[in-house]
Amino acid sequence: MTEPGENQIKSRKADHIRVNLEEDVKSGLTTGFENYHFLHQALPELDFIDIDLHQELFGTNLNSPFLISSMTGGVERAESINTFLAIAAQEKKIALGLGSQRAALEYDQLKKSFQVVRKFAPDVLLFANVGAVQLNYVDFCRRAIEMVSANALFLHLNPLQEALQPEGDTRFGGLLEKIEKLTHVLNIPVVVKEVGWGISGETARKLANAGVAAIDVAGAGGTSWAMVEKFRMNDEMKRRVADNFRDWGIPTAESIVQVHHSVPELSVFASGGVRNGVEAAKCLALGACLVGSAAPFLKAAMVSAEEVVKTIEEFEITLKITMFSSGAKDLASLEKNGLKYTGR
Repeated sequence: MTEPGENQIKSRKADHIRVNLEEDVKSGLTTGFENYHFLHQALPELDFIDIDLHQELFGTNLNSPFLISSMTGGVERAESINTFLAIAAQEKKIALGLGSQRAALEYDQLKKSFQVVRKFAPDVLLFANVGAVQLNYVDFCRRAIEMVSANALFLHLNPLQEALQPEGDTRFGGLLEKIEKLTHVLNIPVVVKEVGWGISGETARKLANAGVAAIDVAGAGGTSWAMVEKFRMNDEMKRRVADNFRDWGIPTAESIVQVHHSVPELSVFASGGVRNGVEAAKCLALGACLVGSAAPFLKAAMVSAEEVVKTIEEFEITLKITMFSSGAKDLASLEKNGLKYTGR
């Protein structure tokens, strides 16, 4: 592994934003949501105005079960993106996850694009974010949390992405033990998440035993970070290697089912290719308590905070209509109201 310098890190962060906006980085797999359908209720026996999206998580009341998933930071362009996301999250009272903070932990001058979030979103449920592989370095997690006054910590797992990156860190040996130690010393919840290839039931059980508070499955079917890394490469051989992993991962719906079945006592977050409120409703009905999305919010944040607010509201109204049409008055009853597997 080659240790990246400040300019290399900033270049990588800028590349990630550009590639996500300009290139076809969609996974070759589907999310699996198409295999599930709600039973339509022609007589729902409830008033639309009474549909309740409220959720409480980690001591914070949320107006709806949505999470603006971890995206970016550490480069000038990210400051305006994170500002608009923060303003919208504060206005709509939903959760917000930061992009990986490694760059800002290594270079103080890159902190601003992360710290701006608390300035504009003082009350949101905010997730700090570092890679699990960073547990090889002391004190990263505490510093990441303190930097942004986070309510909880995302610890992301991305072995495939690290293996494809020329500057990647692939020292994943012994991380489970380090995660367990971390959960015992931090005074805020630790949530382990993938970045787009899903988490299996077996891995979820190991993480639950290690003391994590929740798992974000971040399944396959949305953005493939193998494809993102491919478009950063100039070497044709390495691009072909990355292309072999377009179809890699556990589809989001399958990952939710596996994790919820393996650790029913644990909170499950769903992300990975969630593009609208109907798909969010399917995630919730499969056992998730929070639904994250990134790409729709990133595109909106390139315009304005108002555009991000509109995107959140579109998710919310679509979720409400889905609940109304399936006879679910609140999130608890949504899980019980007739989601049918109709796939293979």
